[in-house]
Amino acid sequence: QVQLVESGGGLVQPGGSLRLSCATSRKIFGINAMGWHRQAPGKERELVATFTNDGRTNYADSVKGRFTISRDNAGKTMYLQMNSLKPEDTAVYYCNIRTITLDDYWGQGTQVTVSS
Repeated sequence: QVQLVESGGGLVQPGGSLRLSCATSRKIFGINAMGWHRQAPGKERELVATFTNDGRTNYADSVKGRFTISRDNAGKTMYLQMNSLKPEDTAVYYCNIRTITLDDYWGQGTQVTVSS
């Protein structure tokens, strides 16, 4: 069973930065997409940033120019660099990996709170 473990969340002031990490328990083969999602209180989970299987990146309009998704060469750790954070970025952030066989792996989530 593959496990994804997020870390790096916390409390930050508006305009600040955080870097989230998502570590996998083992290398996953046949990845179709991998990325970050978030869920704010009372709202549905939404896509934040993803890698597609051809290596392209996609970002939600609300985070373009502020967030950057990346991964290590071994393909076992994914990152989300978040700059110029706003209060509306407050949410639980989840990493996700979907394989070509449509297996979906999710982490347990990490809380990001942006507040002065």
